[in-house]
Amino acid sequence: MTAAPAAAPAGAVATAAPARRAGFAHLLLSEWTKIRSVRSTVWTLVLFVVITIGLTVLVTSLVSATWDSGPRHLARDATIATDPIGVIMGVSVALGQLTICVLGVLVISTEYSTGVIRASLLAVPRRLSMLLAKVTVFAFLIVVLAEIVVFAAFFTGSAILHSHVSISLGEPNLTRSVVGAGLYLTVLGLFAVGIGGLIRHTAGAISAVIGIVLILPIITSLLPSNTWDNHINAYTPTMAGQMVAHAHQASGDLLTAWQGFGVECIWAAVALAGAAFLLHRRDA
Repeated sequence: MTAAPAAAPAGAVATAAPARRAGFAHLLLSEWTKIRSVRSTVWTLVLFVVITIGLTVLVTSLVSATWDSGPRHLARDATIATDPIGVIMGVSVALGQLTICVLGVLVISTEYSTGVIRASLLAVPRRLSMLLAKVTVFAFLIVVLAEIVVFAAFFTGSAILHSHVSISLGEPNLTRSVVGAGLYLTVLGLFAVGIGGLIRHTAGAISAVIGIVLILPIITSLLPSNTWDNHINAYTPTMAGQMVAHAHQASGDLLTAWQGFGVECIWAAVALAGAAFLLHRRDA
C-alpha cells in the first residue's frame, strides 16, 4: 500500500506556485504562429511575389521588344539609361505595394473581426507588449521577403534589358535604390498595421489605406497652387517614401532620398502610436 500524503501543519496556508509571465520571446513566437497560420497571409504574400516579379518581366520585355523602334521611344530609352530602376520596378512596386498594405491591415483587423483579440489579451494582459511583438514579427517578415523580391525583380529586369543597356548594382545610388524599395514597402506595411489598429474594421481600414496610398497623391496634385501642390504632395507617405527607391533626385524634388524615407517613417510611427493608444484605452 502507498502511504497517504502527510497532512499540512495546522494553521498553514496553501500557496499556489506563482504563474510565470511570458517573456517577449514567447510573445514573438506566438505572433509568428498566428501570422503564418492564417491562410490570407500566405496568399497575399504569394500575390505580392507574382505581381512584383511578373510585372517586371512584362514591362521590361515590352521595353526590350520596342527598343529603337521609333522616335517616340527615344525619350523613354534615354530615361532607362539614366534611371533604370524606374522602368524595371516602377510599375511592379506600385502595384505590389497594395498587397503589402492589405496584409498589414489583415494582420491586426482580422483578430478583431474573429474575436481572437480577446483571447490574445487574456493570455497577454500587457497590451502594448503584444502590439510590439506583432509589429516586430510583421516587420521582420516583410523586410526579408520584400528585399528578396525586389532584388529578384531587379536582376530579372536588368537581364532582360542587358542587350540594350548595361545595368549594374555598382552604379551610383543603384544599390541604395533597390534596398530602399524593400525598406519603403516594409514601412508602408507598418503604416497599414497602424491604420488597421485605429479602425479595426477590415474593409474600412483597407479602404482608408488604399485611399491614402493611391488617392491622396492624386488629390494633392490637383491643388490650384503649384507651391501647395509640390509641398503637400511631397510629404504624403507614398511620394515621400518612394524617394529612397529613386536612383537620382530630380531638380524639383523637395526631399532627398533619406529625408523622404524619414517622412514615411514618421507617418508609420504616428499611425502605430495611435493604434497603441486606442488599444490601451478601448475594450477589445
